[in-house]
Amino acid sequence: MEPLGGARAPIARPRLPVMSGSEDLRVLVADGRPERLQQVSRAVASLGHEVTTLEGGLDAIGPTTAAERPDLAIVIVGESSDDALRTIGRIVHEAACPVIAVLDVEDPAFINEAARRGIFAYIRGGGDPAELQSSIDITLQRFAEYHNLEGAFGRRAVTERAKGILMERHGIDERAAFDLLRDEARRTNRKVVDVAEAVAASHRLLSSEPDPPSS
Repeated sequence: MEPLGGARAPIARPRLPVMSGSEDLRVLVADGRPERLQQVSRAVASLGHEVTTLEGGLDAIGPTTAAERPDLAIVIVGESSDDALRTIGRIVHEAACPVIAVLDVEDPAFINEAARRGIFAYIRGGGDPAELQSSIDITLQRFAEYHNLEGAFGRRAVTERAKGILMERHGIDERAAFDLLRDEARRTNRKVVDVAEAVAASHRLLSSEPDPPSS
């Protein structure tokens, strides 16, 4: 385990079989309380994952994930307050990886609200390796599904934009515009979305105003 901002102090970690088909991961564990940080970190490390710890609060989660590029972040939340909810929301927004929250609170309303802030999974306690691995597997699956869906919407938007350009330029209907994209994709051995992106990019270039000549 590598503590950030200080000397490296590896944890002796017995190798247990990972309880799913997932590979060993780089996991960032963050909390302001050293004893909880160590407890959860040891549970994660016992699963064979590489653990990096972040002490001193949760405000640095976003930039730390951007710099360290972990596969997953686990944040330990020890209070049920509006400030904690705002912190969870900020972490989810800023983090460059999926986030699991370990909730050390008893308030059901807070737990429900925390779950609505965009975390991919939450657990209570965080000391059970089996429960942790299950949450990790679920989180990675949800994260992949989210980005696949996001990518699908993005590809569809590009294709719709390209069809609109072709319809306007050639005075054709939507079906004919798609046929043009498809035929060009077949002719050039590319994907339809790649052809659509080229059409949209060309349209932006042709529509843009040239920069005035420098004097």
